[in-house]
Amino acid sequence: MPSYHEDRQTIHRNLHLMLEGQVAVLSSGVLSSGQALTLLDALRDSALYRPDQGSYMLYPDRVLPGFLNKNNVPAAAVATSDLLKALLRAGDGRIVDRDIDGLVHFHADFRNAELLKAALAGLEEGEYRGLVARESGLILDIYEQVFDHQSFTGRSGSFYKYEGLGCIYWHMVSKLLLAVDEIRASTPADDTVGLARLNIHYQAIREGIGVHKAPADYGAIPIDPYSHTPGFAGAQQPGMTGQVKEDCLTRLSEMGIQVTEGRLGFRPRLVAETEFLREPGTFHFVDVHGEAENLPLAAGCLAYTFCQVPVVAHHAGHPHILITRRDGSVQETPGLELDEIASAAIFERTGAIRSLEVFLGLS
Repeated sequence: MPSYHEDRQTIHRNLHLMLEGQVAVLSSGVLSSGQALTLLDALRDSALYRPDQGSYMLYPDRVLPGFLNKNNVPAAAVATSDLLKALLRAGDGRIVDRDIDGLVHFHADFRNAELLKAALAGLEEGEYRGLVARESGLILDIYEQVFDHQSFTGRSGSFYKYEGLGCIYWHMVSKLLLAVDEIRASTPADDTVGLARLNIHYQAIREGIGVHKAPADYGAIPIDPYSHTPGFAGAQQPGMTGQVKEDCLTRLSEMGIQVTEGRLGFRPRLVAETEFLREPGTFHFVDVHGEAENLPLAAGCLAYTFCQVPVVAHHAGHPHILITRRDGSVQETPGLELDEIASAAIFERTGAIRSLEVFLGLS
């Protein structure tokens, strides 16, 4: 318990278990893939996991003390203070008072320690002067022991809704998904076992997010972003939350897209097999000039636009990229990364590049 004495030493305490802390360390880059997997396994088995939603709460659910259990000064604490005992004997309720059941309480006006300090200062000119001088730090310590203000983390630790106890805060779940994706991307290519395990965690977290659920499970329209899901109701507070940003980033990664030092590239090992067409189809898109276009697709392809430039990714073929330019000419680039000039043309939407065909070399 921290002391209010001037010579007190800093005392470190653990905060309550929270998803934000786990995401922070996963995103920090200090963990190896193996260490991240250990954390993710433990997270899945922790009190943060909500099986009914297949997702993670911001804080675990817990029972908060009722009103009658608050502001009760332990008898053992009272016994350590001559000042408190003297005030109680005199019936002086300026600091503490005793109720009809014999329980001792701090004055109801003390919203914080500063008000308690002011009340102690008011006793310094009277008969309690010596006791106040000797025990002010002790009284403040007892006050902190009773109320534990230093552990207050806002509504997250005291509400049962919003980003509170038992609630899934969807933005943080999307941050968790992005953190795992970043670890997947940095895992060495020869660590196939580690990558496979990371993929399992990634897919499980992804499937727990609302857009992948039935309305009955989500409690709302799944394609709409929502702030949170409390333990006693469906998704709450629709709106463009920060979750949308992380979901866009992870979806780009799921397509295999990476940008490194101004160069657009592709990571085939992050593209799931289920993304590729099993039968021929047609890709409808709007190009960089705002025109509606169609592209025929063969089985085994995946198509999307990046900066409004259509990208057709092929499962098969040795790794290379075909660049179709505005004049219809086609340039072959070995490997799966464009140079800075071609990348800039796409980023800036100049129209100089009409489309990309990317052969991922997966089969």
